[in-house]
Amino acid sequence: MAQGIILAAGYSSRAKTNKMLLTHDDRFLLSHAIESMTPHVKEIFVVTGHYHDEIVEAVKVYHNVQVIFNPIFDQGMFTSVQAGAKATSDDFFILPGDCPLVSASTYRMLLGGSKTIRVPSYRNRNGHPIFFASSLKEELVSEPPTSNLKAFRNRHDYEIIKTEDPGILLDIDTPADYRTLEKKYGKDAKHGS
Repeated sequence: MAQGIILAAGYSSRAKTNKMLLTHDDRFLLSHAIESMTPHVKEIFVVTGHYHDEIVEAVKVYHNVQVIFNPIFDQGMFTSVQAGAKATSDDFFILPGDCPLVSASTYRMLLGGSKTIRVPSYRNRNGHPIFFASSLKEELVSEPPTSNLKAFRNRHDYEIIKTEDPGILLDIDTPADYRTLEKKYGKDAKHGS
């Protein structure tokens, strides 16, 4: 069974707060990311950095989550990708922790694909999570830390999996993104108020 990597190491500078611990429907954004991934993986590695202590506290309720501190998180997100990948022993998903609303069907469709890298798309736009076969682990962790997932992906014959899931494109970078999330997907939106 696959494993999961959730990236939660950054400064959240554009959000002006620890965006992983913003709440949506009474749970942290990071909790939503963990809970949507959990049924499809045997364990999840949450890679932390700037807000390590707060995130450790927030995820301690999850028995399937292991926190990995990336000591060089300030050198870029790809170093956190590599820190997570090093911990894996199976195929794995990589998901930014600020993508909280990926649907179960997207995970199932990615698992059902055939290529070593699988990318979900919605209305011809690629999103997250990305699936990687375990055969790519060593190559990924050996990349220069200044690289990025898109460059790595583009060197391979990757598979685009078409979904009906707008959640693959939803990431929370700014206060405006968060307000949009709450307006479109929050409790008030669901109840029409």
